[in-house]
Amino acid sequence: MADVFEEFVAVVAEGLAADELVGGVDLAGRVHLSRFHFDRVIGAVAGESPYAFRRRVLLERAAFRLLAEDSPVLDVAVEAGYGSHEAFTRAFVRAYGMSPRVWRRESSRVFFLSAPSGVHFQPPAGLRLPARKEVRGMDVLVRMVEHHVWLTGEMIERGARLDAAALDRPIELSVEGIDDDISIRYLLDRLVWQEEMWLASVEDRPFQVPECGIQVVTPIPELRERHAIAGSRFVALVNQLNDEGRFDESFVDTTCEPPRVFAYGGMVAHVLTFAAHRRSLLIGAFYTAGITDLGFGDPMHYVAEGK
Repeated sequence: MADVFEEFVAVVAEGLAADELVGGVDLAGRVHLSRFHFDRVIGAVAGESPYAFRRRVLLERAAFRLLAEDSPVLDVAVEAGYGSHEAFTRAFVRAYGMSPRVWRRESSRVFFLSAPSGVHFQPPAGLRLPARKEVRGMDVLVRMVEHHVWLTGEMIERGARLDAAALDRPIELSVEGIDDDISIRYLLDRLVWQEEMWLASVEDRPFQVPECGIQVVTPIPELRERHAIAGSRFVALVNQLNDEGRFDESFVDTTCEPPRVFAYGGMVAHVLTFAAHRRSLLIGAFYTAGITDLGFGDPMHYVAEGK
């Protein structure tokens, strides 16, 4: 039955990609079942009828398009298989608790609806099956995140030893397109709000990304306080994802314009990759300022010492 269900999901996904609304009889024929047996098999595996499954997925796609595109509501309604604006609005309110127009004005929304099968619309035009088995991250990944958060805190403390001139002195070595016009204060601020931004994204909260080109003036005590909160919460999130085997699951990042879907594991890898670059620049800048007690910030020593 699982194979039939996956074939059914593939057929629905093909229809989404081609913007074709495939009817129940055609769906049954494509998976080589009678309509009666098709409804029974899919209903048993999915926990909802084929009609309800397809209708839910189309509503999820419509909800995403309302967030990500400027298309008129009526166009979105027709693409979702509704014959009128009114019928679409009624169905949308039942599913999401608000009208399409109100939904579009909201700053942050998750468009996934409750689904017994765990299958949801995957932008731009596909479906995502849940993993066949739990994906458990290696403990070393968690340790790398713990090291990153610990080292960021230690760097903030080293920054507290410096005066404003040293904190804001331009760092000559930078990578174009990643960080420009950088300083110790700038990089410390970047490391902290990176934690805050991804926590807000995962929790579906609004987050205002600092405007590029604006001079960073954040005081060290403020960075220390914000990192103490965001750092511990980010470590807790990664540990939870590891314990529950959820690194392969997706979430909607509504801080993006338009909203995008990422896997938790990809998000953690992204944080570690860009943070490693910034930490390396900071280590060099601290050496220039005469602060050398962090060494190279190597996670190998952190793990070996069991911090």
